[in-house]
Amino acid sequence: MTDWTVGTPTALGDLPHAATTYLEAHDVRDVPRALTAFAPDAKVTDEGHTYQGAAEVGDWLANSASEWTYTSETISATRIDADHYDVIRHLEGNFPGATADLHFRFSLRGDVITGLVIES
Repeated sequence: MTDWTVGTPTALGDLPHAATTYLEAHDVRDVPRALTAFAPDAKVTDEGHTYQGAAEVGDWLANSASEWTYTSETISATRIDADHYDVIRHLEGNFPGATADLHFRFSLRGDVITGLVIES
């Protein structure tokens, strides 16, 4: 089990390609590009729901937070180990609470995301 409370701060430019591809594509809602960052058997957990496999992750990418308008900014990144990174993003928008700092916890295998957990 990964201990997400320990790690080394890392520059955003040093994040793995898969993580930056997902974050950049998600910001502009480019679902096909975002999906290329994930392994075919990847698992995503967001808002208490888990999505597994390309079809479910693709549906999640297309529909997550689509009812809200918001901006997001990456405020920090931590390298937990070679396969795990925790990226904190600050969101502001018209969703309940209007602001949120969310952890995007990436698990990687080679150059693809195998797991992503988004939580506060």
